[in-house]
Amino acid sequence: MTRRFTFFSTMIATLLSMYSMSFAQESPKYKPTVESLDRHPLPQWYAGAKLGIFIHWGLYSVPGWAPLSHPGHDFDSKDYIKYDPYAEWYYNVMRIDGSPTQAYHREHYGADFNYYNFAPVFNRETKKWKPDQMAKIFRDAGARYVVLTSKHHEGFTLWPSSTHNPTLPADRQHAERDIVGELTRAVTKQGLRMGLYYSGGYDWTFVPGPIRVKEDYETVKPQSAAYGKYASAQIHELIERYHPSVLWNDIDWPKTGNALQVEADYYNAVPDGVIDDRFGIAHSDFTSPEYQKLDKISAKKWEECRGLGRSFGYNRAEGEAETIAPGELIALLIDIVSKNGNLLLDVGPEADGTIPPVQMERLQALGAWLKQNGEAIYETTPWERAVGKSAEGDDLRFTRKGRDLYVTILGSPKAGTVTLPKFSLDKQSKVSMLGEAKPLGRSDKDGDLAVTLPANLPGKYAFVLKLEGSIR
Repeated sequence: MTRRFTFFSTMIATLLSMYSMSFAQESPKYKPTVESLDRHPLPQWYAGAKLGIFIHWGLYSVPGWAPLSHPGHDFDSKDYIKYDPYAEWYYNVMRIDGSPTQAYHREHYGADFNYYNFAPVFNRETKKWKPDQMAKIFRDAGARYVVLTSKHHEGFTLWPSSTHNPTLPADRQHAERDIVGELTRAVTKQGLRMGLYYSGGYDWTFVPGPIRVKEDYETVKPQSAAYGKYASAQIHELIERYHPSVLWNDIDWPKTGNALQVEADYYNAVPDGVIDDRFGIAHSDFTSPEYQKLDKISAKKWEECRGLGRSFGYNRAEGEAETIAPGELIALLIDIVSKNGNLLLDVGPEADGTIPPVQMERLQALGAWLKQNGEAIYETTPWERAVGKSAEGDDLRFTRKGRDLYVTILGSPKAGTVTLPKFSLDKQSKVSMLGEAKPLGRSDKDGDLAVTLPANLPGKYAFVLKLEGSIR
């Protein structure tokens, strides 16, 4: 009995040793070079997802305020930083003399109130947060993935990082709850993908600033060896603990932090993950314009990020006037998708995780529209053109899936018909409207296709015609 046990134990140990040696000798699939990283294919889940939810949530959510300025996000304006509409930049702007944010802070908290003293308040408020409820809201809105700010520019982390910040007291470094972990589990339970944002380019606990003028944008980026080591350690924590499906860095990456190695390590840990274009190197899975649309179809995948209002973080001053209207939001998504993009739509929760009512209304309207019309959005690809006009003057957007073409009418149709100029369709091809059970009447005249619309249109905001088998 003993000999047999010893024999089998030795054999198992030998096999394990051989397996370990083989595994160790096997080189990682991705190496820290642009050439290697560029071989990473865009995952189909991301290409087809079309809609993600961005969440800006942190210490700035406690004061939750920014001036209602710069509605067009004219970033190059000389006074943009002083009147910054981004509430997540509260700590930076409260230190600029004469700024509205500084005046607000002094009025409500006092001139000597340290920003990081918001940490105990944030921890108290987040005890009320219900991650499963939040994740369901995002699923019901039609999102396919979520991206959470694990650390914004002020350096406070939403997970219990084991990487010590040498500049902050222990009780001011991170949230008491593992918000990253809890939301990751809740989002995954809802069948969505979970991604994480990390501010690598700015950390105001290492180089505090403030940023006052445009020239400061570069000088405030920490580049010390200590910060490079710190940022690399933290982002590797996120990769190893949570395996995010999206790794969304912001601003830049410290030159001392080896961005190429970070991205290679990420792909080797999460092969079907995606990386944005803000690491400061010549590789990305997608580009990330901010509050900006594209004019035409892009061959490279892109993702517009924007808030429901003018701010990403919660701004209690924002109301209906500052929040995108439901019809505009739906038209925005349709336009982006028609040009090979995704929309990363931001919500700014209050400190306790509550999504403001004005934002909830938009999410609900978007979810209701997608429930009926998502077939024309999810898993589609661009057609030969994105934009068109009907003979009646309707604004149209096009997407395709297989041999089917989807023609989306933005807003209410201008007539009882929609005529597609110079558009031929096989006689056996079926024309229908999503949300309407019966096929639609059609006529082909002088090379134009005229579709008769239902007397009672299903839904509102935008209406989708499906032309089955119309693409050869």
